[in-house]
Order: sequence, then C-alpha cells, then structure tokens
Amino acid sequence: MGKYMDPVLKLEHSLDALFGNGTSKYLPKNLEIILSRKTGRIRTVHHKGHHLCTLRIDGGLAISTHFAQILLKSKTFKENCIEINQDAAPFVMEGRSVFCKHVVKCGKNVKISADTPILFKNKVIAVGKAILSYEMISDFNRGVAVKVRDSLKSRKEEKEL
Repeated sequence: MGKYMDPVLKLEHSLDALFGNGTSKYLPKNLEIILSRKTGRIRTVHHKGHHLCTLRIDGGLAISTHFAQILLKSKTFKENCIEINQDAAPFVMEGRSVFCKHVVKCGKNVKISADTPILFKNKVIAVGKAILSYEMISDFNRGVAVKVRDSLKSRKEEKEL
C-alpha cells in the first residue's frame, strides 16, 4: 500500500472511532468518494445519489440525516443519538435547535461538539452539533442541547416522513 490509506478503509476507521466500534459494517457498498485534488483526502461521500457525509478538517465527520438513518441499525451508533419529544419534533425538523427539556433519551456517547443525530419515533429527523454532553443534557432542564445543522425539511425530497 502506498502513501494513502484506502479511502473506504479510512472511512470505516473514522466511523468506528467517532460513533463506536462496529458502526462501519453498516456502511453501504459502492460508495462514490470525492477526494480533494490538493490533499488527496476524502472530501465527501455519496451513495446512489444521496449525500452521506463530509469530512471535516479536524477529522470529524459531518453526516447527513439519510446516512444517520442507515447507521441507526447499529446498536453502538444509537449511543450517539438524542431522542426528542413530540412537542419539539416539528421545530427540529425545520432546523431549530434541540433544548434539554425536549430530550427524552440521550445516548451515552453524546459529547460536546460531536455530530449528534436527533431521533423522533426511531427516525432521524435532523443532525446537529451537541452543545452539551450526555451528563449535562440529562441533568439540565433548560438551554440548548444540540444545534441543528441539517434537518429533513432543509431538503425538499425527504419531506414524506
């Protein structure tokens, strides 16, 4: 193997490192991986026309709602998610932030500034950046828990929930 690691392998390692071991086995086959011309690093990953994720400069992964839904099959991945109540769901779908008081279940892996999928009735309705950690979200009853970056409503084609 040359200077670069196989992009799929790298992606698998990143997924396992960020979202827990075993998460990567739910990665779809036949990915379209776009590499940076300058650095040769993975930029974005698509599958059958769906955007799955973008690699951040800091090594983090910005995953899409579509990809998070696929990864939900993994038990370990669920520990990175937050589940919210009915009251908040319509707002979060529109891209509004998740407040602590609307969280009904919070995965133990939710860490500050980690990519956090937001679930409602076992469906990923948004993905955002955690402002607080699992312990804090469980303790606090006010304040923003997750700042939403990508939600179902922000992409018209995924409207039918």
